[in-house]
Amino acid sequence: MTAYTATVTVRLKRGVLDPEAETTQRSLERLGFELEDLRSADQFEVDLDAADRSSAEQRVTEMTERLLANPTIHDYEVAVAERET
Repeated sequence: MTAYTATVTVRLKRGVLDPEAETTQRSLERLGFELEDLRSADQFEVDLDAADRSSAEQRVTEMTERLLANPTIHDYEVAVAERET
């Protein structure tokens, strides 16, 4: 088994209301920052052991689809890297 760290980024799909991002964007604009759009995201780091990178990615994708993200309203990205022990 090899040790991996997977980083999962979960964000609302475009078109889904994101009140946190809207509030933050308005605050940034009041501070003088010009921006076209802002979206919030949650990021999770998962440490796990797996036979190979593909197996680790498959397991983390299943975790994400079952608990970390709601595929109806969220997009997500999974990145897996071998962890130095």
